[in-house]
Amino acid sequence: MKLAENLRSGVLMAILAFAAPLAANATPIGPGASLPPLTLEDQHGKPVSVDAGTKIVVFSADKAGNSIVQETLSPLPADTLSRLKAVYLADISAMPTVITRLFALPKLRELPFPIGLGREAAQLADLPRQAGMATVLRLQDNKLANVKYAKDASELRQAIGLE
Repeated sequence: MKLAENLRSGVLMAILAFAAPLAANATPIGPGASLPPLTLEDQHGKPVSVDAGTKIVVFSADKAGNSIVQETLSPLPADTLSRLKAVYLADISAMPTVITRLFALPKLRELPFPIGLGREAAQLADLPRQAGMATVLRLQDNKLANVKYAKDASELRQAIGLE
């Protein structure tokens, strides 16, 4: 049982490693830029929106970033993101559809928090990212106030105001 769980987790992490978009032509937004309204489906098919009420966007574009976010959010109450007026977005646009359906989504559905899934490269291509890190965007009046990168769960907790 434990081996199967570890295998599934390993498969998901390997899949997410290939999910980083090849958005070489996209220029990441910077402080002061407006973040347009965005709605993505989560792992359960429900909408996750970045709108006027959103204060924090947590974003992962690769396996390591996803691991940091999962390690940070999994032990917390399921309503933590909504209490913080935060959303979590993950870019899975490079993942083949069959892999998404057969492996990734079943594993993601086990998580206690919603993840807005960017299935098309253009949806999240302009979000700032650094390889191996989770990105935290602080918003004020739908404008990007600042960007922080977290290389581990402790840094992510601090960046989103949990410490």
